Amino acid sequence: MPSQTQKYFVEFIGTFFFLAVILFTGNPLAIGAALALAIYLGGKISGGNFNPAVTIMMTVANKMPRANAVPYIIAQIAGGLVALQLYATFKKG
Repeated sequence: MPSQTQKYFVEFIGTFFFLAVILFTGNPLAIGAALALAIYLGGKISGGNFNPAVTIMMTVANKMPRANAVPYIIAQIAGGLVALQLYATFKKG
């Protein structure tokens, strides 16, 4: 069984990957494929939320422990900010 830290890390990496594809490609098919791949690879570890809105919905619906909500959201926001920073760095060059 994955540790809580592993779950948070998967949410960070999955969100980073998904949002990096959005930023770098803007291609709907690539974006859909990226989300599907992230969920396929990380879903069994973290649940594959990769979005704070999904995390809130799953928490309110009692589909995930409330104690995981804030760490998941922090990991997701951090993943998005790292993706944005990477995109900004490449865009400058």
